[in-house]
Amino acid sequence: MKLLVVILLLLASCTSVQPRHPAPAIDGLEIPAFDASEDIVQHLGYTASYNHQTLLPDWVAWQLTAEEVSDAYDFQCSFSRDPDVEFPKASREDYSHSGWDKGHMAPRADMRWSEQALMESYYFTNICPQDHDMNSGAWRKIEELTRRLARRYGAVYVVCGPIVGTGHHGTIGKAGVQVPDAYFKALATSTSTGYAAVAFVVDNSRQDGSPRRYAVSVDSVEALVGRNLFPQLPEEAEATYDWNQWNY
Repeated sequence: MKLLVVILLLLASCTSVQPRHPAPAIDGLEIPAFDASEDIVQHLGYTASYNHQTLLPDWVAWQLTAEEVSDAYDFQCSFSRDPDVEFPKASREDYSHSGWDKGHMAPRADMRWSEQALMESYYFTNICPQDHDMNSGAWRKIEELTRRLARRYGAVYVVCGPIVGTGHHGTIGKAGVQVPDAYFKALATSTSTGYAAVAFVVDNSRQDGSPRRYAVSVDSVEALVGRNLFPQLPEEAEATYDWNQWNY
């Protein structure tokens, strides 16, 4: 998996041709392509597709606006099963003493604009097993960058999730929660020169590099996960990226 990530990094382009005029916002741009077999759940702050075999979300998507980058509500919640998702599903007991963090896909810091949104971010629909150093290192830095970008551009569309890969980390808990090989996060926004997009792939191991180290094109991640992450986004925005638009 690490070799695949390195290949993606080498193949990803760092230039982008953008339209001359800024594009209008697209409602629901953050929602990936999905089919009727998926268990889609919508909460106040995010939408997710829950996989009852891996007991992980296949993806979690949300729009983060400048106004939502807030600390209006900042309290700790208990992790809990999502009442809107059918069994089988993960629980706190599955993660207990596993050695893996309960890693948020939609970060709690993105959801502090609403008490309800913050509480729902602790549902296991939004949680995956993450290496502690990765969760508090590279993944946290990408989350912080996303919030800065929301302030800069007014809004950022986000979709992220696990990359199960070969599953070499195995499973945790009696329910058998799959531990992913890596994680992806894709961002899209409307800039003064049109739509722009970038993605990140981070191995589920000790990772503490800067976001740029993990940056790749959205197209490369779509090939990796087998899903169109931004079906409404112009293809040219997914093919390449200009790091100058994201280095903030």
